[in-house]
Amino acid sequence: MVKVDKSKALPRPLTRKTIAQIYARLAAADPEPQTELNYSNAYTLLVAVVLSAQATDKGVNKATKALFAKANTPQKMLALGEDKVREYIKTIGLYRTKAKNVIGLSKKLIECFDGEVPKDRESLESLPGVGRKTANVVLNVVYGMPTMAVDTHIFRVANRTRMAPGRTPLEVEKGLLKTLPPQYAKHAHHWLILHGRYTCIARKPRCWLCIINDLCGYQDKTPAPDAD
Repeated sequence: MVKVDKSKALPRPLTRKTIAQIYARLAAADPEPQTELNYSNAYTLLVAVVLSAQATDKGVNKATKALFAKANTPQKMLALGEDKVREYIKTIGLYRTKAKNVIGLSKKLIECFDGEVPKDRESLESLPGVGRKTANVVLNVVYGMPTMAVDTHIFRVANRTRMAPGRTPLEVEKGLLKTLPPQYAKHAHHWLILHGRYTCIARKPRCWLCIINDLCGYQDKTPAPDAD
């Protein structure tokens, strides 16, 4: 995550016109971006996102392939039990806590929501292991809502490009939503995540390959590797 100096004033964000141009280019390059987590329904997406905290999507997908083959509903997961869930996901960081949360959220879905994944943030955040970011992912991917799940990639991209400078994920989320053109609301979350994951990477952004290089507010752009 990009470090933001709290002692300094935040830089001026890009104009709405420039931000709209950024989204237009990202949309042209990837019209239908998708989450890289494997899932088959709302429940398996919810579980996958919970497991993805401090873990890679690739690592989560490897663990959930066998898990979801056995349990792809709250009822089946509860029947599987915490011990067996733990065995399936032991290659993922914090697997003990995550196994407990998966069983806990499965139980609550059955008891309070008829086994269905709720469609509002408050209800989602009432589930064990589900915070604002996870809720936003589910609301966006499953229910098509214009939410912005600010992970480390989006936080970095928003601050580095100056699309939405902010000191906290919530500040960045509000800043991005404030200037998000409605026509790009459905996919904006994924465009920014993928841009941060593959182009605007943490240590040395690949500026020479970036399709929004000339629109970005980042001052210390990385030159091409073969540049003098």
